[in-house]
Amino acid sequence: MKYTVIIEKGESSYGAFVPDLPGCIAAGKTEDEVLNLIKEAIEFHIEGLKEEEIAIPEPHFDFAQVEINND
Repeated sequence: MKYTVIIEKGESSYGAFVPDLPGCIAAGKTEDEVLNLIKEAIEFHIEGLKEEEIAIPEPHFDFAQVEINND
């Protein structure tokens, strides 16, 4: 499965969250670190859902970037 991950750059670190998995978040010092951590967080989150016998949400969020003229 592939989940959409949103990455936010802060002043001194990066944050990431998964819209399809509420509460699944990670933070790291670099973009690479936060991507590795969010992957681990997704796996952990899904393991928890399985243990609780809760249905695993199918990925349905997608993303697009829209360029605008900022003149």
